[in-house]
Amino acid sequence: MYQILLIEDEEGVADFIKTGLEEEGYEVLHVKDGLQGIAAIKSTTIDLVLLDILLPFMNGLEVCKKIKGEGFIDLPVLMLTALGSAENVVLGLDSGADDYLAKPFKLIELKARIRTLLRRREYTSGQTIEQETTYQFADIELNDDSKTVKRGGVEISLTSTEYRLLHMFIKNPRKVLSRSSLLDEVWGINFDIGTNVVDVYVNYLRKKLDKYGSGKVIHTVIGMGYVLKQE
Repeated sequence: MYQILLIEDEEGVADFIKTGLEEEGYEVLHVKDGLQGIAAIKSTTIDLVLLDILLPFMNGLEVCKKIKGEGFIDLPVLMLTALGSAENVVLGLDSGADDYLAKPFKLIELKARIRTLLRRREYTSGQTIEQETTYQFADIELNDDSKTVKRGGVEISLTSTEYRLLHMFIKNPRKVLSRSSLLDEVWGINFDIGTNVVDVYVNYLRKKLDKYGSGKVIHTVIGMGYVLKQE
């Protein structure tokens, strides 16, 4: 049985989510602020976090960065917030969130997002040692055991989302990847969320890679997507 941590200070919203998910067979631990949430993650086995942005003491963006920065990089975090603009979607994902759902939402959609994130986590954790863990392209090296990336021998600090994006590219060198396929594989979103989040993150990743390399490696294919190749 999956254990879901719900960090939400609005009692009505929390009761609605908790009741709906428990009917689905999930165990739901509810706390009202980020500090309690971080403490729960450290003391309890949690499979997924539902995290509101507008919280007392520490907002959800700070909470998410704290979670991912303290060794829980593979713990799925789904942001829940009334701040549904494109800018806030990008801010949420940039803090390390794995998905984003704007209020008000339908319970059926929340359940679908949760199933997607849990499936992705199971797939990742179930990978065998026979699978390739180190990838090399040009002067870029990605080690999937240590979750580190180097270019020209220099280690590059990436967010969890940037890392997953590069991982997708480096597993598919010289193959054009569409925005929809990147949304599906990197964010677990199999529909158009109506933002340019893929373009924003490709730009973030490009800047970091270009800083330590001699040439551009992620190229735009107009009208089709992006491709990892040498100039």
